[in-house]
Amino acid sequence: MLHPLVSELAADGIPVAVSLRVLKLSRQPYYRWRKQQVTPSELVEAYRANALFDAHRDDPAFGYRFLADEAAIAGEVMSQRTAWKICRDNQWWSVFGKKRGKNSKRPGPPRESSTSASSRTRSPVVSSATPSATG
Repeated sequence: MLHPLVSELAADGIPVAVSLRVLKLSRQPYYRWRKQQVTPSELVEAYRANALFDAHRDDPAFGYRFLADEAAIAGEVMSQRTAWKICRDNQWWSVFGKKRGKNSKRPGPPRESSTSASSRTRSPVVSSATPSATG
C-alpha cells in the first residue's frame, strides 16, 4: 500500500496531489485511509493475535487448536482456521509440531561435488589434431 508513502512525502513538503498523481493513486481512497488508517477487521485480527500470542507465550507446546481455545477463554472467540492463519503468519509453532530436517538440506539445485570442482581447476585440454595432408 502506497498511502503511507504519500503521507511521508507530504511531511517532507511534497504536495499530496502531486504525489498521488505521480504514483497513479486516486485522492478519495487516500483521504479515506487517512481518516481511518486501521480498519475494524484489522483491529479484530490484532486483538486475536494478541490473545493467541499470550497463550503461546504461556505454553509454547500448544498447537493452534489449543491456542484458539485459550484465546476463547480470554474473550477472543475465533474459528480454528483463523487461529491457524494468524499463527502461521506470525510463525508461532508448537515446539512439538514442526519437524526439523536431520541434515538440514538447503533448497535449490544440487551443488557440484568436490571431484568436479577439482576438474575445473585443471587447465583445459587443447586438441592437438592437425589436418591430415592428403594431397
